[in-house]
Amino acid sequence: MSQEPYNPLAKSNLGESVAEALLRVPVRPLNDIKHLVGAGVYAIYYTGEFAAYVPIASRNRDALFLLPIYVGKAVPKGARKGGLGFDASKGYALRNRLKQHASSISEAHNLDLIDFHYRALTVDDVWIPLGENVVIEKYQPLWNRVIDGFGNKTPGRRRATQMRSSWDVLHPGRKFVDALDLAANPFSTEEIVKKVADFFEGNLPDAEKISSENEDEDEDDL
Repeated sequence: MSQEPYNPLAKSNLGESVAEALLRVPVRPLNDIKHLVGAGVYAIYYTGEFAAYVPIASRNRDALFLLPIYVGKAVPKGARKGGLGFDASKGYALRNRLKQHASSISEAHNLDLIDFHYRALTVDDVWIPLGENVVIEKYQPLWNRVIDGFGNKTPGRRRATQMRSSWDVLHPGRKFVDALDLAANPFSTEEIVKKVADFFEGNLPDAEKISSENEDEDEDDL
């Protein structure tokens, strides 16, 4: 059987190249983001003591950082409206996005920002979604696949009618969430923890598109 010739321009190979570049970036604490410039992709790592996350934390301690808990993207403002020409090397999309994540973690009652680190890579805007998707598929990050809501920003009127996310049930305390009269999540804390345990045992959730929960919310100003 003949083998397909390697195509360096195939989408899968281009995505892999972005993912590999991201994983070569040195890891920094999530409270150290002032140097970041531009738009791109990032991976967040957890090393703390939250009981449900032991399988993740154990793979990231001792500076190993082998398993991200969340992977995301920060795109230039207007990138989703079509067209090319956005300069991903300028602006503060990555810094702003990670600042929002740091704020969410700091406000949660049972998480500590000191237990979080990240890698971030500035990427030409046209390859940002592809790179993010490849890293998510490669590592199946918990907060992308099972625990929805971490990437949410302050909702507008449309989103204010939604229910409380699984992330906010498991990690209560975000000020913008507490200020909203959101419907209760149908899953209890115990049930969400059970979903996490099942996930680590290899029982992946159905084809949920949790990783794209915030596609219309992840643009930041150049």
